[in-house]
Amino acid sequence: MQRPIHEADSGSGARHWAPLARFIVTEARIGAWAERRTSTLVLYELVRFGIKQGWACLFGALMLALLIGTHLFYPRGAWLSRYDFLALAAVAIQVAMLAFRLETWEEAKVIFIFHLVGTAMEVFKTSVGSWVYPEASALRIGGVPLFTGFMYAAIGSYIARCWRLFDFRFTRHPPLWALVLLAVAIYVNFFAHHYVWDARVLLFALTGLLLGRCWVHFKVWRVHRRMPLLLGFALVALFIWLAENIGTFTAAWMYPNQRRGWEPVTLGKLGAWFLLMIISYVLVALVNRPQAMAVGEERAAAQEPGARLGRQSSPVS
Repeated sequence: MQRPIHEADSGSGARHWAPLARFIVTEARIGAWAERRTSTLVLYELVRFGIKQGWACLFGALMLALLIGTHLFYPRGAWLSRYDFLALAAVAIQVAMLAFRLETWEEAKVIFIFHLVGTAMEVFKTSVGSWVYPEASALRIGGVPLFTGFMYAAIGSYIARCWRLFDFRFTRHPPLWALVLLAVAIYVNFFAHHYVWDARVLLFALTGLLLGRCWVHFKVWRVHRRMPLLLGFALVALFIWLAENIGTFTAAWMYPNQRRGWEPVTLGKLGAWFLLMIISYVLVALVNRPQAMAVGEERAAAQEPGARLGRQSSPVS
């Protein structure tokens, strides 16, 4: 027997953002229609996944659009430098998202923390020549324009929004204190490897030891799917690497090998972004506190309409 629409979707992740909450009932009706047809059910869930991912990427996508737009259209020699415009635009986006309730205050707090953590690392990395910001600006700390902190904040925003949208649950999640120690070690190594032995290989090994058996369960619609948490980190790191290629192509920043002309960011940076994902995840986890995926929840999910389809397409069931 099909549940009433308001009951079936009362736990929708859209309820956290007022502009989306008004569409919950309408979306539930569309889902009920798709549920009657096996051929449309897979397509519906795929579209739902894409929309959720797009909403989670909202802040990062807007920042990336700013990088591309200013590279193509921002006037050279303008009284306000491009970097300062980017910083002010990022602040304006942040204020607008809060004002129009496109972002929660909890997400804003996460973004602020990431801004501080990212800017501190940027100040050090530019001082040792890891990369450079070639354009002039007034809003900067040392060699770091203030817009850069928002690029790190976009990662935190994405994880925090995904956590709610996909109702994350976990199996065999390590204790948070252990992950905090790992994150601190990774962060310290980003600085220390310029002077002492690079512990990156050891950090990868510790990450595998702590998280290798952990699965994240995520709900696209009615049924929780699952994937190895480390695989999720790797996929997000890949997309960040692709975004970084766009960022360097727009000359927002440059690596030493790109000063004579643009070339793709080296694949070795994927490892650095993967480790940064660990730091990002831990910061968000300290706010959201990971919840275990109970056996009872998996059994209840199996009773939902479409669960048989889920068992055929996902290892969670």
